Amino acid sequence: MFFFSKKPRSSSSSHAPSAPSLPDSYDQRGQAYSTSHQSNHSHQQQQQSYYGQGNGGSSSYGHSGFPPGTSPDVIRSFEMVDRDRSGFIDENELQQAISSGYQRFSIRTIRLLMFLFKNPHDPLRCGPKEFAALWGCLGQWRGIFERYDKDRSGKIDLFELRDALYSLGLAIPSSVLQVLISKYDDGSGQRIELNFDSFVECGMILKGLTEKFKEKDKRHTGTTTFNYDELMSMVIPFLVSYD
Repeated sequence: MFFFSKKPRSSSSSHAPSAPSLPDSYDQRGQAYSTSHQSNHSHQQQQQSYYGQGNGGSSSYGHSGFPPGTSPDVIRSFEMVDRDRSGFIDENELQQAISSGYQRFSIRTIRLLMFLFKNPHDPLRCGPKEFAALWGCLGQWRGIFERYDKDRSGKIDLFELRDALYSLGLAIPSSVLQVLISKYDDGSGQRIELNFDSFVECGMILKGLTEKFKEKDKRHTGTTTFNYDELMSMVIPFLVSYD
């Protein structure tokens, strides 16, 4: 039996920040791309969908690619790295885009983000809708990180990480946090601290696994039962998708 403790939410917590939502595509996808992969002619149609033809044949991002209201800065960040104008970017291009807007992320974190925000038809690349959702999610995580980086060092320690997660309703046991944060021990003997990149990685893993657990805990008791296959199917994707 696998146990999980979740912080009870009281009425006084109405002003507490909510955990950044994982995309719907984490478990299932809508039909936004259902017509883009049906024939050999689909690649051309896909480019027109994302980059609609403007005056003089120049290309620009179409509204059908990005959600309405997407910031021009987000669109520009995508466009700068999509050099082949395919309407999709791979993990290296995503790393470049995020590095220009936030800070340089490790390829390990980039692969985790690609896994969570993957396109259902092309899991190795990220389209405009996935990119916009990912960018917005990172902005929310950035706000949380800065709120709990009390000394403005650009890093948070174990206790700040615990408080940040607790504010989101994730009462992660100290023993679990110790194991998780030990991944970032550089062997120097100094206190382990996480930069924003590592904080996002930890937060996404814990948020993702919690959401998977809640799917099984239908009665919201904080306790559920997994068989071996279910447990492996839940955990393994988080371990192998980005290593």
